[in-house]
Amino acid sequence: MLLILGGLPGTGKTTIARSLCRHIGAMHLRIDSIEQAIRIWAQSGVSLDDVGYRVAYAIAEENLRLGISVVADSVNPLSITRDAWRAVGQRSRTRIHEVEITCSNLEEHRRRVEGRTADIPNHELPTWRDVVSREYETWSGDHLVIDTAVTRVEESVEILRKLVQSPDSGA
Repeated sequence: MLLILGGLPGTGKTTIARSLCRHIGAMHLRIDSIEQAIRIWAQSGVSLDDVGYRVAYAIAEENLRLGISVVADSVNPLSITRDAWRAVGQRSRTRIHEVEITCSNLEEHRRRVEGRTADIPNHELPTWRDVVSREYETWSGDHLVIDTAVTRVEESVEILRKLVQSPDSGA
């Protein structure tokens, strides 16, 4: 099973992903961790957005082929990145669930973004200005939306746990 999470920084993706992975025994694949490791290794100013995603697609596909569920945690801002994740799931012949994590309360969202501390060594977190100016295409197609302004982490995890454990769910 491939669970594809997406949403702007500070919406709660990583918090939900970590908790869900503990509950269902899945692999947590986080683009921020991959990109930071590449930055440290490469020590260059080259944009690594595409590189991080491509590495993540490969790691996810390998684990899915081994029968290990993967929770992909990334902003996933463009339809092209969402299409690529779906292709990984389709090549691996696994169930796919797409979930967009949002925070409809802009004041709360801003508070979260501005109050975060990096949990990856030397990771530079986006500012509120970075978040609101980021290119983020509207999602289309069948996907679940969880609004963390009204849904607590525990409730979000329970919703996702039920989704992924349902035998007739997913693509």
